[in-house]
Formats: sequence, C-alpha cells, structure tokens
Amino acid sequence: MHKRKGFTLIEVLVVLAIIATLLSLVAPRYFDTISRAQETSLKHDLATMRDAIDKYYADNAAYPDTLEDLVQGKYLRSIPEDPITKSSQTWTFVAPADPETKGSIYDIRSGSAEIAEDGTAYADW
Repeated sequence: MHKRKGFTLIEVLVVLAIIATLLSLVAPRYFDTISRAQETSLKHDLATMRDAIDKYYADNAAYPDTLEDLVQGKYLRSIPEDPITKSSQTWTFVAPADPETKGSIYDIRSGSAEIAEDGTAYADW
C-alpha cells in the first residue's frame, strides 16, 4: 500500500478558517488607514494651494482666475488631484467677498459631497 502525500480536506479547511479569521481582524484597520491617509492628503493639498493663492495675491495684487495661473506663475508645480474625488477637475472655488477685488479664486475646497471621519463635509474644509 502506498501512502498518498498531501493535505486532507479537514486540514485545508482549518487553514482557510484561520486565514479568514486573521483577515477579518486586519481588513477594517486597513480601510480605516486608507481613509485617514486620504483626509490627511486633502488637508495638505488645501493648505498648499491656499498658501499659493495668498502668495499669488501678494505678488500680483489680484487673485488667480484659474488654478492654471498658479502653475504658470510657478506657485504650484501642478494642480493636485483631490484625493477624495480622484480628480483635479472637481475643486470648487470661493470668490473674493469684495467685488472690487481682481481675480476669482479667493479660497479653494474639495468638490466631494462625502462626509469625513469627524462628521464634517469635505466641501467645508
């Protein structure tokens, strides 16, 4: 009689059950980490672009009309992608409160309608 080498069905099922248990413990933390990383990236991008808008205003006595003005003036290397919407075309702009002020971009916000981990809307950041 030859004895076959290999795993029995029970052994395979036990290993799969152990792997499934470990994945159920790790998966929620993984997705939470991704969400926090996107939020951190959004905060950084907003701070960088707001700083560039302020520097543009200080140099030109006018706010930029487009984000491309910031790139052409070398205030930004490129227009960043909104990490929540995954697009550089979804940014929303806030116009200056004073209608006499030149330019159209006083502030910038995310174009996402989603809610952040802290309960606030990304569009309000």
